[in-house]
Amino acid sequence: MSVSKLRVQNVLKPRPPCANLTVRHGSKGIGVIHLTGFLAGRAAAIWLISLVSIALVLIRPKGWPEAWWAAAGASLLVLARLLSPVSAARAIAKGLDVYLFLTGMMIMSELARREGVFDWVAGHAVRASRGSRSRLFVLIYAVGIVVTVFLSNDATAVVLTPAVLAAVRTAGAEPLPYLLICAFIANAASFVLPISNPANLVVYRGDMPPLGRWLLTFGLPSAASILLTFLILRWLSNKVLRGKMQTHVDNRPLSLTGKLTLYGIALLAATLMTASALNMDLGAPALAVGLLLAIVISFRDHATPKDIAREISWSVLPLVAGLFVIVQALNSAGALDAAVQALHAMKQWPPLLAALSSGFGIALISNLMNNLPSGLISGAAVQAAHAAGPLRSAVLIGVDLGPNLSVTGSLATILWLIAIRREGQEISFWRFLKWGVLVMPPALAMAILALLLG
Repeated sequence: MSVSKLRVQNVLKPRPPCANLTVRHGSKGIGVIHLTGFLAGRAAAIWLISLVSIALVLIRPKGWPEAWWAAAGASLLVLARLLSPVSAARAIAKGLDVYLFLTGMMIMSELARREGVFDWVAGHAVRASRGSRSRLFVLIYAVGIVVTVFLSNDATAVVLTPAVLAAVRTAGAEPLPYLLICAFIANAASFVLPISNPANLVVYRGDMPPLGRWLLTFGLPSAASILLTFLILRWLSNKVLRGKMQTHVDNRPLSLTGKLTLYGIALLAATLMTASALNMDLGAPALAVGLLLAIVISFRDHATPKDIAREISWSVLPLVAGLFVIVQALNSAGALDAAVQALHAMKQWPPLLAALSSGFGIALISNLMNNLPSGLISGAAVQAAHAAGPLRSAVLIGVDLGPNLSVTGSLATILWLIAIRREGQEISFWRFLKWGVLVMPPALAMAILALLLG
């Protein structure tokens, strides 16, 4: 039998990637192939592998680290030829600034933990509470706001949390409400400044507004988010915060290396603020300050590099890299197109409905797949759809604040969970969800309303 020519029927109207493209074999139409089935099957396989991988990251079967499941899912996508090695490598490379930023923050946080800086801060808060659990709640919340705003939500999760836990254990108070402060404020205050959350840079993707315009846009929504989150957490913790506690915690002054670390934290905050104002990437400056401080302290304590290398949770980096690869695969399977179409449709809706829908929609997706992949997809979709104004701002608020619903909603909360596990504390997914379902929706709604009023 002679080889027949293949004729692809072209249609003038544009079609989506999975449109029904018919390939006819020969003039008799023998061997009709529907490419729709092939493309739909490939997309379905990508969605299945990706969602199962993300679910395993959230569930952590047998207690295995989150990074294993993300890396396994990314590897399977490549091995199954659902994503080319080149595309996977490019996806991993896109996260370079995030890896640098996280590494710098982890170095700084380990130095602060090692030198007792935040133990010192938490100890001062316990003493300033004068034995009142309620007053301590307010003080730790205030410290959490400052750390989140100027050092990012990851610093609150990784650095402040262990210090708070140690201080409240010494004071004889129930740790849960104070630990939840660290988790919830890390997201609730994460859009006060561009540097408060790496997700802000992902959503705006090189189109970051000037600092003044940022504050005018997100100042009021941030205040609403912080205040309402505080009021609901305080109400839920009311019974636990009754009674007195000890205030005789360790009040030794900081050592010389501890003071150097404190100055390094101040330098880091100033550096990140400057980089943000100049619209620069934050990863390299954060890593540079972290390494500089580690080198300086190493002159006095030669064990510093070894201790830092051993104690840092390096698994966070392959976790993030795996999520970047999974997002790349999901975009090729139609996730980006669906997000762009949704934003185009919302442009035609009334502003209040559009802002609430986009904010709560991305918040829900963030809790289903973590806000890092959802932020990557929504950031690309916002640019592709040319979304602007309250619609774009509501997307960012949903990415930042929405993860307060569940313990695995954001990278910061995962880091928080890792930090408390290292200290022998465990909070289950369902226990966190019981708090999150009461805290997040009202705070998100109020923040979006404040956005429209601003």
